[in-house]
Amino acid sequence: MRKNNAKLVIYQTKSGSLEFKGDFEKDTIWATQSQIVELFSVDQSVVSRHIRNIFDEGEVSSKSNMQKMHIANSDKPVVFYSLDVVLAVGYRTNSKIAIDFRKWATKVLRQHILEGYTINRRLISRNYQSYLKAVENVKKYLPVSDKLKTSDVLDLVKMFASTWLSLDSYDKDGLPKKGSTKRQITVTSNDLSEALSNLKESLIKQGIATDLFGQGRQKNDVDSIIKNVFQSYAGKDLYPTLEEKAANLLYFIAKGHPFLDGNKRSAAFAFVWFLRKANILNISEITPEALTALTLLVAESNPKDKGKIIGLILMLIK
Repeated sequence: MRKNNAKLVIYQTKSGSLEFKGDFEKDTIWATQSQIVELFSVDQSVVSRHIRNIFDEGEVSSKSNMQKMHIANSDKPVVFYSLDVVLAVGYRTNSKIAIDFRKWATKVLRQHILEGYTINRRLISRNYQSYLKAVENVKKYLPVSDKLKTSDVLDLVKMFASTWLSLDSYDKDGLPKKGSTKRQITVTSNDLSEALSNLKESLIKQGIATDLFGQGRQKNDVDSIIKNVFQSYAGKDLYPTLEEKAANLLYFIAKGHPFLDGNKRSAAFAFVWFLRKANILNISEITPEALTALTLLVAESNPKDKGKIIGLILMLIK
């Protein structure tokens, strides 16, 4: 049973307003089924069916996205659903309202992230100032780009800040220089080329890429990238750990622009693909938004800062 200690946030609709529970520790908003019905102007039976299907199909996990809470004027606990469930229902019933609601929720949650309200001060009181400093420093080092959504930046900020590492070390070259996993895996240029080809095919089918996507500027570009990642001297790998190989794979593609189109998407995909293949990270820990921001951070970085950028990536995946 979840204790009802969430902060009320108000969403203005055309016909009035709805009060939701803002859970800024979990970065979500909770709503009852009746609120979802009112929000999207559909029958309760429709909402019930969609929620059941959303859970049954595994689109959203019921374990972490459904809570029972006590509310005033109710003898029994009431079931609340997370923002992910609300949006999933919305996209199946009224995508326009769902998009507007997502924008509003992102703005509300972002405001609390920026002002520090997401922090459980009692649990991290000893680290509170270093946490805030990490947040501010990450924001300072992110590139200024109209391609970079604020919500994406905040996902990356939260990932960096959760390491408790003040990014003063960025200026002082105190970031990690090595990974920790020295296990060997076999990755060939054919493996990566096939994976990128599958990505291209999928994106073209979705209408969000053209034939130029992933097309090499020169022959054997992918082969050259793999050779760079796995290069060795005197029998020793230049990048001895899997974490270093993954970080440099992301860097070489995002920064080297080996393709006519789709370099950033290919870089992000190759990074996640390698991490999965190496089995060294729970990919669910990296959100798509954070990955977007990280890839743009790499792509727009100064080449002279390569060591620092690799260090930032290593800090996230170690």
